[in-house]
Amino acid sequence: MSNDEKALLAEAQAALANSHAPYSEFRVGAALRTQSGKVFRGVNVENASLGLSMCAERVALFNAVAAGETKFDAIAIATFAESPTPPCGACRQVLLEFADELAIHLVVAGHPVETHTLTELAPRPFKSYRD
Repeated sequence: MSNDEKALLAEAQAALANSHAPYSEFRVGAALRTQSGKVFRGVNVENASLGLSMCAERVALFNAVAAGETKFDAIAIATFAESPTPPCGACRQVLLEFADELAIHLVVAGHPVETHTLTELAPRPFKSYRD
């Protein structure tokens, strides 16, 4: 694993401290790296009306897009779960808007566990509302 990947995983792990998960107690931290090397963090933010909650992956992506970044090469997703936790379907679809071959690193309790590409996790993606 390269130093860049290790740094990205560390960013995702550090983001966990800011997760707001009082209902599920399932904390998630994400770190999304742009092709230019910038890293944007995200955490899951829960709400008493659970449908209004937001996943860490989308928070990281939305932070990046708000800063003018739209080209990404990797995301690390950290949890304290017993097994790796890939992005949910909604996050996969939103990420696909920007990067088909995005590397997805799954981290459990600070240890890298698995790496996938986004298209491995979301085969045959929905790419256009016109098709």
